[in-house]
Amino acid sequence: MKHNQSQEIEDNAKKAAFLSTPSLYFSLNDHHLKKSSYIFDIDTQWKKHANFIKWDFNSPLNIPEHMWHAFDLVLIDPPFITSEVWCKYAEATLLLLARGGKIILSTVKENAELLNHLLNVRPQVFEPCIPHLVYQYTFFTNYQTKHLSLYNPEIYQG
Repeated sequence: MKHNQSQEIEDNAKKAAFLSTPSLYFSLNDHHLKKSSYIFDIDTQWKKHANFIKWDFNSPLNIPEHMWHAFDLVLIDPPFITSEVWCKYAEATLLLLARGGKIILSTVKENAELLNHLLNVRPQVFEPCIPHLVYQYTFFTNYQTKHLSLYNPEIYQG
């Protein structure tokens, strides 16, 4: 899973905002991208990391002004999949995203209409293999992807 996502990120970003997705940030191999990108999360276990911004989705616009419209890619994986939570993440995304910027997010397919309305994203073919989850997650983007347009061999055989 992370290989496809990481490669998609590294191929499409120079400066990325990781909203509630610290594991993706730490999976990056591109050191220039990692140095210019930021983790936005409520969990302070990364507070000593230079690129950590303490952020609570319940106050989605509480983002330093110098970061407004500063990112060419925003990645989102919220802790909840409700429309109320997605509306807050969408507000933050639109504040962080530079003009023409790209969005990658993960959620359930049932949120497709809402997310298309909020962020103009569409589901991709690649689905992550996440054992022990009740729902199957899907990636959504606002652009044509390379690595997320392929089936995940961990899920689809043959």
